[in-house]
Amino acid sequence: MLDVPARSHGQLVAEIGDVVHDLPALLTAPFYRRWHRHWGATSAEVAAPLPGDGRLPHAQFRSTRAITIDAPPEAVWPWLVQVGCLRAGWYSNDLLDNLGHPSATTIVADLQHLEIGQWVPMSPSATPSDRTAFKVHSFEVDERLLWTKPDSTWAWQLTPTGGTGTRLVTRVHAVYDWRRPLTALFGVVLMEFGDFAMQRRMLRGIKARAEHAVAEGQR
Repeated sequence: MLDVPARSHGQLVAEIGDVVHDLPALLTAPFYRRWHRHWGATSAEVAAPLPGDGRLPHAQFRSTRAITIDAPPEAVWPWLVQVGCLRAGWYSNDLLDNLGHPSATTIVADLQHLEIGQWVPMSPSATPSDRTAFKVHSFEVDERLLWTKPDSTWAWQLTPTGGTGTRLVTRVHAVYDWRRPLTALFGVVLMEFGDFAMQRRMLRGIKARAEHAVAEGQR
């Protein structure tokens, strides 16, 4: 993992502000579950197949979300490659998902290597495991990426738009295994309350970063 610089006081205040801003969405997400599970996605995108769809046929949580980015797929892809706790972060609520360290705002060359079986850490654990990290299951550069855990899958698809943009679609399937009540309960809290606010901020974070990088490159 990278040596992550300590956050400044101003960054900490901003991170607290992000959490406070998203708190209503975190607390009320179950009440509008049907809507937020398809936030930003068209009915065609929700129905379309994505990698990993057949791996967890009994998943209780299923979401397909999307965002349009004014940058080509090759400018969006590197932001996905480098994500992970104490890597480039998750471009979301850093106080909650990156130990308060600000997510990267540039492409980090040292984090651009991608291979099947590689860990995508969700916690700062020194030794990633199936409980604390996803693994890269499969990918096609600039097109699609699939992360998996025994109880969940997380797929990404990048589709060029008519111009020079990208339609970024992401899909999560998660199983609540009630044979392990504490694990299942943690999954319910994470997915039913936290997932929407965090993933919406992540999608917007990728969009802002990719568009800014393209705009800077065009000047």
